[in-house]
Amino acid sequence: MCAERMQRIFLAIILGMNMGLAVSQPQIAFLVQLAVIVLLLIGGFTGKCIGVEILKQFIPPCDAAKEKR
Repeated sequence: MCAERMQRIFLAIILGMNMGLAVSQPQIAFLVQLAVIVLLLIGGFTGKCIGVEILKQFIPPCDAAKEKR
């Protein structure tokens, strides 16, 4: 598993949990959704995803997995 794929999995988990929060705690769900939107916009405009940069410290990037083959 590589960092970019794990970031997508974590994002899917966060969005799924947020769907459940929207029913019981709409204010918290709004804040979580806003944070995800801000992180995606930062990544889109700068080309650097904060989540992937953090994950690369613990998990190798996908490019490293291809180089080993």
